Amino acid sequence: MTRPFRFGVSLVALGSRDAWRAKCRRAEELGYDVLLVPDHLGAPAPFPALVAAAGATRRPRVGTFVLNAGFWNPALLAREVATCDRLTGGRLELGLGTGYVRSEHERAGLPWGSPGERVDHLERTVAELDRLLSDPEHVPSPRQRPRPPLLIGGNGDRVLRLAARRADIAAFTGARQAPGAPEGVIHLISPDELEERTAAYRRFAAGRDEPAEPNHLVQRVVVTDDRRAVARELVPYALGATEEELLEHPALLTGSVGQIAEQVRAHRDRYGFSYICVLDPFMEAFGPVIEELRGS
Repeated sequence: MTRPFRFGVSLVALGSRDAWRAKCRRAEELGYDVLLVPDHLGAPAPFPALVAAAGATRRPRVGTFVLNAGFWNPALLAREVATCDRLTGGRLELGLGTGYVRSEHERAGLPWGSPGERVDHLERTVAELDRLLSDPEHVPSPRQRPRPPLLIGGNGDRVLRLAARRADIAAFTGARQAPGAPEGVIHLISPDELEERTAAYRRFAAGRDEPAEPNHLVQRVVVTDDRRAVARELVPYALGATEEELLEHPALLTGSVGQIAEQVRAHRDRYGFSYICVLDPFMEAFGPVIEELRGS
């Protein structure tokens, strides 16, 4: 069954209190369904930013996109999640991932570990959050029961298997660590590789009554009458992607509003992506596309 679209915006620039509230309200006016905050040093602290976002708006849900599990102790995180869910009136969606920027762990004085160790910690964190937040004796208790919806983000088999077992939303990054580059430098995987990753998730989730909602983060939205010129300009920065791959890749949406809407529909057909997120520099550009796709 084809899922209806949902749209989220990842808000990374804080500014003043009034500017933050105004941005959140504008996102609501544009039709975004979820207001999201990432988890990076140098970006806003996620939970207070989300409480403020919910206080400034009425309709959208709010979410972490995504928490770096290595930053968090599960018991302390459960307290944050439950408190935020209560203060937002049960509008929280909890996004978790392994983290991918080694320098942030070093600046925070936290262990980095191997990829396997980071996935181990993510698995322990998910299991402990499920245990704590579903416990009727846990104080504070979340508004949503047994816990807020869980998004798990990643591309590797272990993370996809975890998402198949536990997640309500499966987020596909469409990128991976660039070979030979410093930790945290990522490059796009090809459209064919991304399709293989979504197919792998579906195999892992084959026993579920209903698979998780598929999510993807768009890196750039450019409204233009010359799609190829935009892709051509981005090739030097795409770390190996060709012009044709960029035009085909769901990380780049470019063309007229109608053309972009058709690309989003095509990506849902090919990859299953129905929950589409954009970065806040492209919030306004994508707004008319939301209007075009609403109800699809």
